[in-house]
Amino acid sequence: MSESTSSKAAGKRASLPRVLSKAPPVAMVIFGASGDLTARKILPALARLADRGVLDDGFTVIGVARTQWSDEDFRKHVADATPEGGAKWKALTERFKYIAGEYDHPDTFSQLKDHLDEADRVDGTDGNRLYYLATIPSVFGLVAGALATHACTSPDDDDHFIRAVVEKPYGRDLKSAVELDEQMHAAFEEHQIYRIDHYMGKETVQNVLALRFSNAVFEPIWNRRYIEQVQVTVAEELGVEHRGGFYETAGALRDIVQNHVMQVLALTLMESPTSVDADRIRDEKVKLLQAIEIPSPDEAVDRFVRGQYAAGSIDGEEVIGYRQEEDVDPESQTETYLALHLRVENWRWAGVPIYVRTGKRLPARVTEVALTFRRVPFLLFDQRDSRDLRPNTLILRIQPDEGISLEFGAKVPGEKFNLRSVAMDFSYADAFAGEEAADGYERLIHDAMVGDATLFIRSDEVQQAWRIVDPYLQSWSEPGGESLHPYPAGTWGPHMADLLVESRGNEWRNPVIDLELSGGRLTDPPQ
Repeated sequence: MSESTSSKAAGKRASLPRVLSKAPPVAMVIFGASGDLTARKILPALARLADRGVLDDGFTVIGVARTQWSDEDFRKHVADATPEGGAKWKALTERFKYIAGEYDHPDTFSQLKDHLDEADRVDGTDGNRLYYLATIPSVFGLVAGALATHACTSPDDDDHFIRAVVEKPYGRDLKSAVELDEQMHAAFEEHQIYRIDHYMGKETVQNVLALRFSNAVFEPIWNRRYIEQVQVTVAEELGVEHRGGFYETAGALRDIVQNHVMQVLALTLMESPTSVDADRIRDEKVKLLQAIEIPSPDEAVDRFVRGQYAAGSIDGEEVIGYRQEEDVDPESQTETYLALHLRVENWRWAGVPIYVRTGKRLPARVTEVALTFRRVPFLLFDQRDSRDLRPNTLILRIQPDEGISLEFGAKVPGEKFNLRSVAMDFSYADAFAGEEAADGYERLIHDAMVGDATLFIRSDEVQQAWRIVDPYLQSWSEPGGESLHPYPAGTWGPHMADLLVESRGNEWRNPVIDLELSGGRLTDPPQ
């Protein structure tokens, strides 16, 4: 029996392998330290980094929030949020400090400066700072301004760094995003600001670059001559859970489309960068976003469908509708589903329809990009024998089973020449069974520590994404644009979304979970 197997058999937690480089010493200041995001994502990611041996001995955390806690209360909160943390993590947490105070009060930042000086002197953080803004978005600019006012944003010399990680949503529209940028840039240089989108930490999202630019078989056909349409689906089985209050202020467009979807689209459709340098990759992403056609609010009305889930059934369990959820207006006009038809006006993608949809309370949790290729110009075989043959499709599965599938036609065994679509499938879990990847937050927090901005979003990216979606927000006040179509929970959205695609001669690809046919993976059901 191997050592790791033996440890598990004994009920012990095997140590995690290092999958990332060693981070430098740093004092990480988490604003919003008592919040849900810190407990669910940030602290568990830090615990895994510590147990992988990635965090330096000169690492510590200073939590800042309005909750009236002591250092001991915060450490207990950390322990409760990271029950799987090992000895390395537990040793580090003994030095963690906490500041209870308002995000713009001088006393808060006077204490912060004292704690940071002590961290340098006692914990060996070496003057490096990583400020993580895990607060509500309306506080981002306030915190940045207070940090600047109290001289917390500029390092003493070039041998040390100060960086700020900013969570989404980054603005509510183009105007507010520009205003937030002005506030952030008054405190930090652009190269110090790391706008985080956890989707960018997923292996499949990153592997889009490898798939496209390291394989000669794909790059020549990755264009309008061979690809007929592109579909992006971000589906969730869950409803809003206990986040009804937040979702009422956001909706599907702000929560998913403006950030996650635009980032995935940019990587999938952009031109080849000249190098893997962070700015060269981000330059090409921006160019792609700039090529997406921006309609007027009047034109936008015909290019989207908004929906809201009603009561229905998920996996045989009855669930309530959105308007019956906690903290949701009984007459809410917030969309929980959105379908868009986009166009990319450049040489590579002109004329190729880009369909995007996202929704809550859909039949499966799945995020994928599907590139459907044009059919052969002349099919030799009888239509009756090829009725189960679908267009070739390349599917990039981002979650839950990260991988890539290629659907193509093959002859069914037997006397007749029947054709059927089959799939070649690559799964990260199967292909790299012996290697453990860092999850999204581990990877992104590590990259912020080491100063790798490749997977973070630059100011011009954020603003261009808002320019794309702003007309849709504005069109909701136009005649016809205010329509909100209900759909039963457990379905693939409102019927009007089908018409959005069918009116252009296409149809949605609906992934479903079929354990018998796909071994638990997400596949397209037989037509």
